[in-house]
Amino acid sequence: MAQSFLLSAQARTLSLRSIFAAGEDAAYATFCRLRWPDTSGEPVCPRCGSLSAYKIASRRRFECADCRKQYSVTSGTMFHSRKLAFTDILAAICIVANASKGLSALQLSRDLDVQAKTAFVLSHKLREALAAETADARLSGEIEIDGMHTGGSVRPANRKEDRIDRRKAPSKSPDRRVVIAVRQRGGRTLTFVGRHEPEGVAIAKLIVEKGSRIIADEASHWDRLPLTYDMLRINHSVAYSMDGVSTNQVESFFARLRRMIDGQHHHVSARHLHAYAAHCAWLEDHRRRDNGSNTYGALALALAQKPSATWKGYWQRYAK
Repeated sequence: MAQSFLLSAQARTLSLRSIFAAGEDAAYATFCRLRWPDTSGEPVCPRCGSLSAYKIASRRRFECADCRKQYSVTSGTMFHSRKLAFTDILAAICIVANASKGLSALQLSRDLDVQAKTAFVLSHKLREALAAETADARLSGEIEIDGMHTGGSVRPANRKEDRIDRRKAPSKSPDRRVVIAVRQRGGRTLTFVGRHEPEGVAIAKLIVEKGSRIIADEASHWDRLPLTYDMLRINHSVAYSMDGVSTNQVESFFARLRRMIDGQHHHVSARHLHAYAAHCAWLEDHRRRDNGSNTYGALALALAQKPSATWKGYWQRYAK
């Protein structure tokens, strides 16, 4: 059923052709509608909340009739001080939402005909907005939990006699990290980045409601969770699924994340791994929603966020 929906016309409700054909005015109206949904796209002053404003049509700006502040539809949002056209930003979000296994900044820069730096920062601003959707989420019901190690590869030496056993801990790179995924069956996927998988025990106690059932593999560190939760375990050396017990859904997420890193980005630094993991989780959770809803949903999230502290002035070294 899910596969037939993804292949149907109902899954394709927005295209790049329609975005550019509609033009800048239509894209601008979309921004207004999603920035101010409670007033049907009518401007609301970000300083005092007044609904009275004068339109400065020549600059697509407004002046508040009460506090006299001038503002635009992107003022105080993730796109504050934007330079790209509204159609280009909307098209970029559509491209990112359509890429089911992620998209490299270089490819996005070619699609939009912008610098790779511009595409890189725009992509990360979107990832920050997507992560905000589940920032305060808690999970309940049946929960699957597991970890995936990634990054920090050690290149083998050229000569055989100089090679080391890369499986041993002293030989591993300090940049290696583990993505811990906590996935509710029929719900959301939350991701965290740490150095060791046992860190997932404290994470589970923090975000999983008491009375829930947690499903994990036979790794010994999960033995501490039955003190708080009902636990089911699956021994992967015997079977991947047995009597309805499996971690297949969280493993499905890891399969998508591996393909995103290996197939699109090739290398993800430990500093930004959490952003890519959150992006992948958002794509996984909304995989059965039509692409138009995903595009507008991502834009609404970005317009609801304040300017990024990390990516504002990134290339000028102003960011923290």
